[in-house]
Amino acid sequence: MTAAADIAVSTSLERTYRYLRIGVAGTVVAIFVAIAQASATYGWLTTVSDYFYTPARNVFVGALIAVSLALIALSGRGAERALLDAAALFAPLIALIPTTIPPGAVPGVAVSCAERCFPPEYEADVANGIAVYLVLGVLVLLVALLLAALRQVSLPAIWPSLLIAAVVLATTGLTWAFAHDLFLQQGHFVATTLFFALFAAVALRSAFPRRGPQPAPVYRVLYTAIAVGLAVVLVAYVILLPQTGSAGIPIVLILEAAALVLFFAFWVVQGIEKWSDPDPTLR
Repeated sequence: MTAAADIAVSTSLERTYRYLRIGVAGTVVAIFVAIAQASATYGWLTTVSDYFYTPARNVFVGALIAVSLALIALSGRGAERALLDAAALFAPLIALIPTTIPPGAVPGVAVSCAERCFPPEYEADVANGIAVYLVLGVLVLLVALLLAALRQVSLPAIWPSLLIAAVVLATTGLTWAFAHDLFLQQGHFVATTLFFALFAAVALRSAFPRRGPQPAPVYRVLYTAIAVGLAVVLVAYVILLPQTGSAGIPIVLILEAAALVLFFAFWVVQGIEKWSDPDPTLR
């Protein structure tokens, strides 16, 4: 291959990763714009996820599905591949399993409990989404195994991701089938918590990679701050969400917004760090 061809391939790879990172950051902007527009009619709800029950739903769901696809494309190699592939599994679940809400939290959406519970009228939507999620997830696993058998991909390199995917899919299917009420009540909370916990780990790994070039001190500080910030937000989220009612300062809304800002910040920082990297995958 000529030197000119090498440059062309490298440039194409750089553009792909640049646009994917910009696109993932852009999904956060899209969610915030959709929420801001919906808040003009519905006010400030108790959590970001409550806006699923408003006209912001389409943007919320579409953004999370787009994030899932981008994370798979960006997953790189090694531990980072497994972490981002796992996060890509949980992003659709955040979108497909609506959050529980307290009585009166969202105008026009009724729940029959005193605290937070799942609105029964949305159960059919969840059933449809989970069926699609499980079927596509199994198909992706089969395609990955076929490609490994044909030696188009390295099975030793991807087996952690395949194992994680199999466990998540099996757990999702079995919980949906045999612990239906628990799935509806806790599914969104669990998926959201695991998604951002995985991203805290990705940020920390980006600050202290085991292989390859080490980040400049400024990037190491920024990645570490993002990881610590996400960890603090997650602890507060786990503690405060069960206590969230329909009145008062929307603390959980603020926490979820902070998590999204940190998620956005990660992709901005990494996009800048790897903007001209000839091999801009995660290491």
